[in-house]
Amino acid sequence: MSGHGAPELAVDARGLRIAVIAGSWHEEVMGGLITGAHETIMAAGADHTLFRVAGAFELPLAAQAALTDGGFDATVCLGVIVRGGTPHFEYISSAVTDGLTRVQLDTGKPVGFGVLTTDDDEQALDRAGLPGSRESKGVEAAEAALQLAVTARRIREEGPTMQLVPGAAR
Repeated sequence: MSGHGAPELAVDARGLRIAVIAGSWHEEVMGGLITGAHETIMAAGADHTLFRVAGAFELPLAAQAALTDGGFDATVCLGVIVRGGTPHFEYISSAVTDGLTRVQLDTGKPVGFGVLTTDDDEQALDRAGLPGSRESKGVEAAEAALQLAVTARRIREEGPTMQLVPGAAR
């Protein structure tokens, strides 16, 4: 199981606005991912809005719009790409990953990566956070985005005045 050893990333995210952007393919899996992200964001005290796009390929532009024009503090991007018998899987997976990475770096704001890239539907269901699933990538993506948003805000606030003490944890 890939989630083995995952860190606990729960944070107090009150005051943050989060855009949850979700593809429309594989509705059962997407329902689990969206629910996991929603519950995680609510538990952290942040506000969020759900936006639906056609598929995973559309996630980077929607994330960019949310973080630049929409004024959101972070996005949680959710999608499902299931391997087929053509190279389409590799092209879309690579484009989405590269695109979301670029959005995060260009905007300086977190993008939670909850895009499942699986060999089959069963693997997607196993990661969707549904009853009987072994993992919830919606939860993990939301936790990562929230934790990074809080950490980045703290880094920016403390900036160059922060004193580093060897061996001291903050």
